[in-house]
Amino acid sequence: MCGRYASIKAPADLADEFRAVDATDGAAKVDYNVAPTKQIITVVERHPRDEEGTPDPDTTERTLRMLRWGLVPSWSKDPKSGARMINARSESAATKPAFRRALNSRRCLIPADGWFEWQRGPEHKQPYYTHYSDGSSLAMAGLWEYWKPKDDPENEYPNGLVTAAVLTTDAVGPLTQVHDRMPLVLPRSAWDAWLDPDAGADDERVAALLAPPSPELVAALELRPVSPRVNSVRNNGPELLDPLAAEDVREPLQLDLLAGPNPK
Repeated sequence: MCGRYASIKAPADLADEFRAVDATDGAAKVDYNVAPTKQIITVVERHPRDEEGTPDPDTTERTLRMLRWGLVPSWSKDPKSGARMINARSESAATKPAFRRALNSRRCLIPADGWFEWQRGPEHKQPYYTHYSDGSSLAMAGLWEYWKPKDDPENEYPNGLVTAAVLTTDAVGPLTQVHDRMPLVLPRSAWDAWLDPDAGADDERVAALLAPPSPELVAALELRPVSPRVNSVRNNGPELLDPLAAEDVREPLQLDLLAGPNPK
């Protein structure tokens, strides 16, 4: 699963990296401990609409948008379900009522500097931080949805609510020593196909991406044990990414990803 990650880069840098226009309107903040229900940066590609809401099928716009983490299906009676729907399994999203419409037409990328996962032992829970060793952003595959209540007497949602979920997949190779699931991380070569607003879930380019990452992608990752301070959402600072001293690590992992990329 993916329940915490770090989002450190400035929107301007992410816009360059993802070839997008920054539409976050200053709402994005550096966050070393992104947690569910927070506003997160996403990359969305859509056909622009005119003043009457008619899309232009000949043009697309790729933008950085702020969405709330925790997907609320359009048919939900209230937004509380979003706190539970932070992840969607890539193997079953196409058949799940909560996710199938979004998979078909509302896919996004969720940039991250790295994600946290917990190795659970009989008497401990050790957090690990995984990221690209070269500092590139991870592009986690995501889904987004628009929700608006039928009745809103107190005008709590005048513009509706736009939410997102992270797709997950089976962990690969050494990552399985931490957890059996991981975010569905897409290589740069897959970004265009995933974001294509005209490609449905049955498009072979999209369907092919709903699979665990390649050994080459995993080889570019680095993971390290970090302080259990990340367990609390109240803690939020660069020290959360610092490597934990070896003597403080419970049941250290035996893997090539630790402290560097896998050898070729």
